[in-house]
Amino acid sequence: MAALRQTLSLLLVGLAAALAGAASAANIPPLTGRVVDQAGLLSDADKISLETRLEDLEAKSGIQLVVATVKSLEGEEIEPYANQMFRAWKLGERTRNNGVLLLVAPNERRVRIEVGYGLEATLTDALSKVIIANAITPRFKTGDFGGGISRGVDDIITVLTTDASEWQQRPSLRLDSPSTPQIPTWLFVAGLIAVVALAIVSPGFRWFLLGMLMNSGGRSSGGGWSSGGGTSSGGGFSGGGGSSGGGGASGRW
Repeated sequence: MAALRQTLSLLLVGLAAALAGAASAANIPPLTGRVVDQAGLLSDADKISLETRLEDLEAKSGIQLVVATVKSLEGEEIEPYANQMFRAWKLGERTRNNGVLLLVAPNERRVRIEVGYGLEATLTDALSKVIIANAITPRFKTGDFGGGISRGVDDIITVLTTDASEWQQRPSLRLDSPSTPQIPTWLFVAGLIAVVALAIVSPGFRWFLLGMLMNSGGRSSGGGWSSGGGTSSGGGFSGGGGSSGGGGASGRW
C-alpha cells in the first residue's frame, strides 16, 4: 500500500502540474536562508531563534528544514506551489531526499508541510496534519504567527529526531487511532489512464514525468537522527539537491 500511495502521489502531482500549471519559478522567492520571510510575519528575534534550531538540526542529522512565508500564492493552490518551491530550492541531500518545507501563505490563510521522499515514512501525512491542526493553526487564528511557526518547527523536529515511543506520549502529537486510508482501485486506474493520456498528447508533460521518476530513483526510505553535515557552500546557504513528490499535509485557518 505504501508503494501504491507513493505511485499515486507521483501521478497526482504530475496531473496538478500539467493541468493547473505549477507555480512559476519566477513567482517563488529566492532561497536566502533557512528562514525566508517574504510576508514579514516574523520578528528579528523569531528569525534568529528559528535559524539557530534549524541549523542545529541540519548539523546533527543532515535534515534540511526550511521555513518560508509568501505574500501570495499567485492564484495557485498551496500543494503544487509548495512542491514547486521545494523542487526549485532542492531541499535536503540529493542521495537521501531528507528535506522539509514549512510554508505559510497568510493572504490565502493556508499552511503546508511539504516532506521529502526520504522522510515520508517518518514525518507521515497524518503526523503532518496533526502538527498543523494542534500546533500551528490555533495560534495563527489569534494572530500569533511567530508562535505558531515556532511550535510547528519544534514538533516537526521532535518527530524527526526522537523515537516514536517518546513523542507518542505527548498529547499534542499523539495519533489516537492512526490509520492508512485505502486508495480505491478505480481511482488508481483512472489516475494512471489520465497520466498516460497526458504523456501521449503533451511532450512537456512527458519530460516533467521523466524528471520526477529520475528524482525518485535515488530516494531513501529512512529518516531520523544520524550524523551528517550541512549543504551550505561558500559561506552561503543552498539546497542539497533533494526532491519531494507531494508528501505532507495542508491546513487553513
